[in-house]
Amino acid sequence: MTAAVLGVMGGSGVYDLPGLEDIREEAIESPWGEPSDALRIGRIGDTKVVFLARHGRGHRLSPSGINYRANIDALKRAGVTDLVSLSACGSFRAELHPGLFVLVDQFVDRTHGRAASFFGNGCVAHVSLAHPVGPVLQGRIAAAAEAENIVIHRGGTYVCMEGPQFSSYAESTTYKAQGYDVIGMTNMPEAKLAREAEITYATIAMVTDFDCWHPTHHAVDVASVVAVARTNASKAARLVARLARDFPKEREACPAGSEHALDGAVMTAPAQRDPALVAKLDAVAGRVLRD
Repeated sequence: MTAAVLGVMGGSGVYDLPGLEDIREEAIESPWGEPSDALRIGRIGDTKVVFLARHGRGHRLSPSGINYRANIDALKRAGVTDLVSLSACGSFRAELHPGLFVLVDQFVDRTHGRAASFFGNGCVAHVSLAHPVGPVLQGRIAAAAEAENIVIHRGGTYVCMEGPQFSSYAESTTYKAQGYDVIGMTNMPEAKLAREAEITYATIAMVTDFDCWHPTHHAVDVASVVAVARTNASKAARLVARLARDFPKEREACPAGSEHALDGAVMTAPAQRDPALVAKLDAVAGRVLRD
């Protein structure tokens, strides 16, 4: 069995993880470039936890400037089996109000120009993203929230826009009409890459605003987002701490198939594979490429 290692990706307003003990920092080198920051590796209770600030400490990286492949590759090299994404977001539903946590289970990708796969010419692979969130991991987050009396909404669709600008009114009303629940700028291609790396993924979407569709909320501004994000960050730390304390010692099977997402996914015949690309895939896909 594989030992469970909990990864935590800190989004806007979450640049550290209170409660993490026996901390060491490790700057893991990735063949995909430079991760957002050094990994902070420690434990909460008996669970090994690896924290990475998605935007870097000090929020130096824009959503479009994040090296998503390097981040996921570094977490994989650190042994992460389950990754919880803490992500600020806007809401398209009145009942999903600022301060509420939403456990989304679907994503719509509206980004452009971001490297969205570890694979490509020379080593082609296709993984299923029908169910991008691990149901068991999401259930554990929900149980931790209940134990900590943190109100959550379970289920929903997160549409990922490119940014860094907030939505236009036309975009906001269009996404609302299409039935999406929340909007953010970072969970794609992060969720796609986590699946390719066979890491179970789940998002805690932390609502900071109503985007700009709401009749009493005509525009989003950084000051109001940051104010809510700070409050959300303290709740998120409490939620993650409880999740980690109750986390299993061994990796659990994922009904969405996260841990064996690459089984049968590689299309390129061994003789036709690009050795340079295969070498870069050692952590992400070594399990199947070495067979």
